[in-house]
Amino acid sequence: MTISPFKALLIPALCLAFFLLYLFLERVALQKRLKKIPLRICVNGTRGKSTVTRLIASVLAEAGYRVLAKTTGSKPVLIFPDKTEKEIKRTGKPTILEQKQVLSAACEVHADALVVEMMSIRPENSRVESEKLLRPQVLVMTNVRLDHVDDMGGTKPEIAASLAEAIPSRGTLLVMEEELYPVFQAAADKKETRIIEVARSAGRKIGGQEFEENVRLTLAVAGFFGISKDMAFRGMAKAQPDFGGLKVWTTMSEGEAAGWYLASAFAANEPESTQKVLSLLRERFPQLPSRMIALLNLREDRGDRTRQWLEALKAGFFDAFEHLVFIGDHARALGRKKLSGPLAKTKISASAERCPQKIMDEIFDRGIDGAVIIGMGNMAGLGGELVNHWARIGVSLW
Repeated sequence: MTISPFKALLIPALCLAFFLLYLFLERVALQKRLKKIPLRICVNGTRGKSTVTRLIASVLAEAGYRVLAKTTGSKPVLIFPDKTEKEIKRTGKPTILEQKQVLSAACEVHADALVVEMMSIRPENSRVESEKLLRPQVLVMTNVRLDHVDDMGGTKPEIAASLAEAIPSRGTLLVMEEELYPVFQAAADKKETRIIEVARSAGRKIGGQEFEENVRLTLAVAGFFGISKDMAFRGMAKAQPDFGGLKVWTTMSEGEAAGWYLASAFAANEPESTQKVLSLLRERFPQLPSRMIALLNLREDRGDRTRQWLEALKAGFFDAFEHLVFIGDHARALGRKKLSGPLAKTKISASAERCPQKIMDEIFDRGIDGAVIIGMGNMAGLGGELVNHWARIGVSLW
């Protein structure tokens, strides 16, 4: 049977027409959702996005806003106006189209403020997520660190250029003065966006448990919306910590002279941020023993991070640690790798175990009582499993 040229052209033309109609209806629906949410704030940057999102949302709630928030970092979570949380279940790889569901959820609960942690890594996705999907009036930029270097660039200025793609048109960008890269100013000028430069300050901390930079940014957002400092601090104090935030446990019973301390710094991911977490840990818990064991969790799909950690190892990052144990996907390969010379200061081994209890048994069997075990590298996989395990076997100190 021969199909006429007219019919041969008609079928793809109809398919294209239906596809364009679908895109048009999706755009109309998206516009309706955005109009129902008067205030939209996005949080971008390398580290600290989840925590800053939670702090800002809690401050706005304290000021009387009806807030829906969404974090993406260690766990994708929706935080509802009544402070209940719901983990977002994903059936495949994360996609920025998930943000459409967040807009729908905000409309369903009649939120008048939405605070969203941005998901994108690649600059082209960041631009679409900001300009086409969320359209924030305010963008908060946390910092620029060397992470996702394969996708965002191998230098901080290159990563800043990638992050700059999220800057909204005719909006407001809040960024700390030490993180204000020239590319941010150039992008803001091009998009007619105002920059609020957050000056350095002593920064009041919430019980010593929060990074000064996170407090500074949150106070700047509060000030932008006319919220007093006292109200802002009350709001921050009520914020629930993120799953990936720094957590500390002890296995000691009352009266014991020695035992184990367990600290999760898995979500810091890369060396620079991890060093800041270690400094905060020592500042907050000066009583911690000096003996330290590092559990470095490595991911198969994050080869760029593994390379960064190897460079940090060679540069002496782990010199103060008594032992470094590789765990996770690259552990066996690194365990077979000959690491000598300046690395001899730290004993290095690799665990092939995939069970948190068995990993801990290997460490406990070494008989090094009175040490701090610090998890770092990646939260995904064994990192998250170890956090849950530590929460079961230890007593929380933070």
